[in-house]
Amino acid sequence: MKMTISDVERMYEFGELTLRQMWNNVKEKAKLYRDKNIWIHILTDEEIEPYICKLEKTPVGSLPLWGIPFAIKDNIDLAGIPTTAACPEFSYVPENSAFVVEQLIKAGAIPVGKTNMDQFATGLVGTRTPYGEVHNAYKDELISGGSSSGSAVAVALDIVSFALGTDTAGSGRVPAALNNIVGWKPSIGAWSNRGVVPACESIDCVTVFTKNVDDAERVDAVARVYDEKYRYARAIPYVNTKSLKKIYLPGKEPVFYGDYKESYIKKWNQIKKCIETTYKNVEYIDTTELSEAASILYDGPWVAERYAGLKDYLDKKAETLFPVTKAIICGAAQEDKSAVDLFQAMHRLADIKMHIHKMLEESVLIMPTNGGTFTRDQVDCDPVATNSKMGLYTNHCNLLDLCAINVPVGFAEEGVPMGITVFSKSGNEGLNVTFGRTISDKMRSYIDLAVFGLHLKGFSLESQLIDLGAEYKETVKTAPEYRMYSLNTVPRKPGVVKDISNGAALEMDIWSIPREKIGSFLELLPEPLGLGKITTSDGNEMIGFICQDYAIDTAEDITEFGGWRKYTQIAL
Repeated sequence: MKMTISDVERMYEFGELTLRQMWNNVKEKAKLYRDKNIWIHILTDEEIEPYICKLEKTPVGSLPLWGIPFAIKDNIDLAGIPTTAACPEFSYVPENSAFVVEQLIKAGAIPVGKTNMDQFATGLVGTRTPYGEVHNAYKDELISGGSSSGSAVAVALDIVSFALGTDTAGSGRVPAALNNIVGWKPSIGAWSNRGVVPACESIDCVTVFTKNVDDAERVDAVARVYDEKYRYARAIPYVNTKSLKKIYLPGKEPVFYGDYKESYIKKWNQIKKCIETTYKNVEYIDTTELSEAASILYDGPWVAERYAGLKDYLDKKAETLFPVTKAIICGAAQEDKSAVDLFQAMHRLADIKMHIHKMLEESVLIMPTNGGTFTRDQVDCDPVATNSKMGLYTNHCNLLDLCAINVPVGFAEEGVPMGITVFSKSGNEGLNVTFGRTISDKMRSYIDLAVFGLHLKGFSLESQLIDLGAEYKETVKTAPEYRMYSLNTVPRKPGVVKDISNGAALEMDIWSIPREKIGSFLELLPEPLGLGKITTSDGNEMIGFICQDYAIDTAEDITEFGGWRKYTQIAL
């Protein structure tokens, strides 16, 4: 089941889904992906009941987010549910929900659980947690990104429609990029942080993960409420700005790293080419100042704010922290940084901010969200260096009072998503949306295509798909309502027909193919094959190979093999 806000709303509207069916779907998917370590606490039936009961008394669609399920990073309070910040000994049960959570619930959204995270939001990798390392949505061995790891993966796997995270150094953007979703970081103070365990309170932001830009905008419309009780609150309206004066790109190629370095470089060059062909007002700039600002967050006096926010707890129970987390946060108290150092850093940041804000007047800056990725084992072997690299292009953002959005732009290679971040100065989220939506559509104007035979990954006609710009995504199964035949052709190929009463689940590969290439691909298909709708095991529909019925009269029924791969391995 697809879980975008519009998909869920449509199912409610047409009676295809009830609130309780939605809740059962969330529970089933959470159980299915239990090994991903996404959750710290899933609500029980008793805990979810008040939210469902309240909505059942109101008309479907009567509230902006009626019945939309969402997840909450476990450093954000939900009334009556423990907040741990991924530190069990720190756990407390809040009487009230965080201000942003309250706004979402008032709008009809349903909180379904608290998600796993890097402890005390200190990390960009998703492995610094006693609740199990969060696995990437696409490749288990890769990091999920942090610190909002569980929230990002919950959205990527269609367990919830959206999820809240937080962002101090990139935690609302890096996990989005690594899991092929949108990560929206609003202007500082536009969303309230009241009811959130602080990291660096003066620059913390609550963020949201969604599958598309439209959903992020809709959540922002509910969450962007001035909170007079939050000391860093700012009344920043959302302005739907569409005019882009300039698009800035790094003048020098960004640093790329990790096992997929070359693939990231290739993808980044494709992104630049796409931007250059889409826009005429592109300019390349020196990003040295951004790197300087980024270094201040962890190498300068700002890291002391992390200690200040948790001082009462750390003075008594610092030993309960993960060693790497303790070293970062408690190390700040030991560093020889003076008030003079702090003010010097503040003044230098003010200079950089003034320059960057002037440059970004009615303009946006585009950078890779991350320059690569790592396996979880690689992070475990070198937790500090790998984590630092993940923040190369994100750490400057909040210190310079920028708003940002990660938009997915496809895959660097199989199972390795890549995202770019669109930056603009505070209060210009509309510019980010204008650019982000355009480029995401350009780079991700793909549709899923189900193949069963010679176009499977590793088979003889795979090259046809690659030549058309298609990207392999995954191997899955159909719903149990199809039969497969070995057609009497040269070479032999499978024919799939629908047989609801006597069908079976068949293995198929899913490829993402550019929409404009579907016609070209269809021209390559010989009789009796064509394209039609295929239903997957989880109920989704997509375009895939179908066979005209007349061809099966002289064909061999090979359904028992469950797919062409196994048939060719055993019978051919």
